[in-house]
Amino acid sequence: MIDSQLRTSGVNEQYALARMMAVPREKFLPEDKASLAYIDRSISLGGGAHLGSPLFYGKLLLEADPDASDRVLIVEGGTGYLAELLRPLVSDIDVISADDAIAGKTGDKNGYSLVLVDGAIELLPAALASSISEGGRIVSGLVLRQVTRLASGRKVAGHVSLQPVEDLGIPVMHAFDKPKSWTF
Repeated sequence: MIDSQLRTSGVNEQYALARMMAVPREKFLPEDKASLAYIDRSISLGGGAHLGSPLFYGKLLLEADPDASDRVLIVEGGTGYLAELLRPLVSDIDVISADDAIAGKTGDKNGYSLVLVDGAIELLPAALASSISEGGRIVSGLVLRQVTRLASGRKVAGHVSLQPVEDLGIPVMHAFDKPKSWTF
């Protein structure tokens, strides 16, 4: 995984490689799927849960560039893997479900310096954007024109927007789908 998936795709920062090596992916999968832990694809676990590909987590860590002072909110993809990758790199982590993020149950009212979404979203809910402290950042997958991309943003003057970084296969979190509409 390190040599054939991460390093060859530009994930070469020591902190990211060390965390990816330290956290065994198979421990976050059901026994019948543990043998798939290191394939270069996301693994669906049913019910909307997933374990993203190693490359997704490696690139997410690079883009997030976590700091020991960061207070982090993770919108969970269903395994706990992302939180375990980050745990020794930041000061504090709160983990919520996609449903809680949509409902505005985002934890600390003082805001987070870093918000990570463990999947791709079409729409960033206002409640989730409001959980980011001024100057704080967000890293997530983003669905644009049916293509998933890694994206990041920063809260400036009370506003957050996600900017695509690179196309990447990322599991879609359908709880964040835009309402369907018809246009010309």
